[in-house]
Amino acid sequence: MSKIGKKPVIIPEGVEVQKKDDFLLFKGKEGVLELKLLPYVNCQITGKEILFSVDKKYKQSLSNWGTIASLSKGAIQGVKEGFVKKLRIEGVGYRASMEGKNLILSVGFSHPIKFEPPASVKISLEKNIIIISGPDKALVGEAAARIRKIKKPDPYKGKGIRYEGEIIKLKAGKKAIAAATS
Repeated sequence: MSKIGKKPVIIPEGVEVQKKDDFLLFKGKEGVLELKLLPYVNCQITGKEILFSVDKKYKQSLSNWGTIASLSKGAIQGVKEGFVKKLRIEGVGYRASMEGKNLILSVGFSHPIKFEPPASVKISLEKNIIIISGPDKALVGEAAARIRKIKKPDPYKGKGIRYEGEIIKLKAGKKAIAAATS
């Protein structure tokens, strides 16, 4: 039995949920999300609650029960408040700028890197901080990971793109090691 799946998912004010075929449609102030129902899971929307039940003759149904409940809670939070990831650019001469919706990064390569965000993801800048926001948690996280992958933090100098609050443990260079042994 799934502890998460048994509990009803509460629909807050300002969020509308509809069931269409094998999909749940979530509408809120941040946008619209569509969630495909997993196999062997039944959904029932009553007033301000979503109730999930399963066909107990399949082993996979119990796994899908908790998963779909968690995904629907995330979708409700996404269309109501949205999700935000922040990236910090560190390094001399490293900078970012916006060109319409696209992010332009100058991070030590011979050319600027152009990053085009997915459709529902918004990118904004504050000095050396890139703010990625949107209703879909997976798309926001993926966009942040793809931007960070462009120039990962250097383990020797700490230069690069990192998550806000991420701690990079710096390695000692050759000179520091040679000085310590002499």
